[in-house]
Formats: sequence, structure tokens, C-alpha cells
Amino acid sequence: MPPSHRDSILEIIYDLSHNYLQGKVRALRVAMICLLTGGHLLLEDIPGLGKTSLALALSKVLGLGFGRVQCTSDLLPSDITGLSIFDREKNCFRFIEGPVFSNLVLLDEVNRAMPKTQSAMLEAMEEMRVTVEGITYSLPDPFMVIATQNPVEQIGTFALPESQLDRFLAVTDIGYPPPELEQQIIRHGSVSHQLEQIAPRLGRTQILEARDSVSRVHLSQKVAAYIYDLVEASRNHQMVLSGISTRGGINLAGAARAEAWLSGREFVIPEDVQKIALPVTAHRLILHPEHESQNKKEIIRSLLQNLVVPLV
Repeated sequence: MPPSHRDSILEIIYDLSHNYLQGKVRALRVAMICLLTGGHLLLEDIPGLGKTSLALALSKVLGLGFGRVQCTSDLLPSDITGLSIFDREKNCFRFIEGPVFSNLVLLDEVNRAMPKTQSAMLEAMEEMRVTVEGITYSLPDPFMVIATQNPVEQIGTFALPESQLDRFLAVTDIGYPPPELEQQIIRHGSVSHQLEQIAPRLGRTQILEARDSVSRVHLSQKVAAYIYDLVEASRNHQMVLSGISTRGGINLAGAARAEAWLSGREFVIPEDVQKIALPVTAHRLILHPEHESQNKKEIIRSLLQNLVVPLV
């Protein structure tokens, strides 16, 4: 694969974080890692920090089909997956695709949807297909879900079950920009109208080629053992009821490959695992009830500090 694909992705991260989504370079890099590994992203932060803008900007600059679902308590599964309607002219039922049949799907305020509606995304996120009325339909490739939720507001929300959280490759926040930068943003106003004008810089073929290149990044036995040590340590932590799943370990290995590829290497080093471990693993921990107030990211940090780092 030509190295220009990696250069283009790095340029996209730089351009978006400096001209449209200022101060969001970390969230953009995590989003790109999810895209490069075929994973999904949950953006968890308070309103007004650019979660929706990030998803829209990515769809524009990557030239991907975009579907948006504004989650509410009365949203039905068919509003996401689609439904069959009777065609009087042809005297048969015809399937109308829902917004999930897009390359990049934004589930805005996902925790406002009822659990039954949330579950409509499980098959799509895991197997890239949906089953409606006994018929299975394949989703476009690439396919990525970016969901958002406000972790502070709890009225009228339904917490995502652990099984659904585990299907997100990464969970990250947006965060406030630095004071000087936020003052500039306040001064110049919103750039939401400018997002519609972003020209595509990559396409479906280039993204799939980049994914293939990432999948071929070498992961040594020593680094694989390092990842397993983290997984095992999370399961044995005194505050943790249920640690990182096997899927979580696989996701961490894939994300580390993408981190190494973006760094210009064809092999993974322990530092790649450390850089991406927090957004990929922290949300997978289930704590004992008496420790639910503890910060999951701090637990992962402490585990990483206590692990023996292999020499590769």
C-alpha cells in the first residue's frame, strides 16, 4: 500500500483539529484508530463540546455515506434498521433501508433510546448485518458507528448494558479546549456551517486498503503476552467484578496495530499498547458495587504501571 494513505490520514487529523475541531486531536486519532480496525466509537461527554460535529466532519472528509439517528425514548428499532412496506403497484412487500445502511452512523444521545431499540444495533455492530422479518441484509463496508451520550444527565436515559458497551472498540471524551483556544472559538463562533463544505480527502477504496495494511502490522508473541497480562490483571483486581473480556483483548491488539501504523512502524511495541489502552479497555471493567465510584481509567493506569514491560 502506498505510504500516502497513512500520510493522508495524518493530514486529515491535523487539518480537522486545527481548522474545524480545534483542540480535539486526541478524539480524532482515536476515531481514526476505530475506523482502521473496523471498530466503533462511543463519545462520552457533556453537550456542546463537538461530539456531533466530529462525526459529521469525519463522514465528509472521508467521503463516506452518513446516517444520523437522534435517539429518543419513543424511537423504534425499525427507525434504525428499516422496515417492509406493501407496494400496491407490484403487489408485494418492499424493504426500505433505515439509516443504519450507511458507512458511518451517528447515534446521537444513544442512552436516551429504550433498551429494545438499543439492542437493534447489536447485530449490526458485531456482524455488519441486520435481520428484519427473518431476512438478513448486509451493511456497507466500511461500516462504523459513532455513538454519543451525556454521562452527567440521567433523567430520561437508559444506561447501556455491558454487552453493548463491550461492542465499542473505544470510549473517549472530547474535553474542554485550552483557555486561549476556547476564547478564540467563542470569538469566531460555531463552524458547523463550514463542515458541510469539507471536501473528501479519502474514499472507500483507500480506507479498505489502509485497513488491510494495519491488519498486517506485526504483533510479536511478547507484546501479545503483555496484552494478556493486562487482561488477566484486570480480572484479578480487588475492585473489579468482571475484567477485560477476550473481545477486549482482541480489540486492544487491533488498536495497538493501528497506533503503530499511524506512528510509521510495521510492528507493535509496548508503548503502542499503553497509548491506546485507556480508551479501549476502561469501559469494559465492571466494578464491585462498593467500588462503583472509582475511576476505571485510574485502575487501568495502575495496572499498566505494575506490569513488566517486555523488551522487543
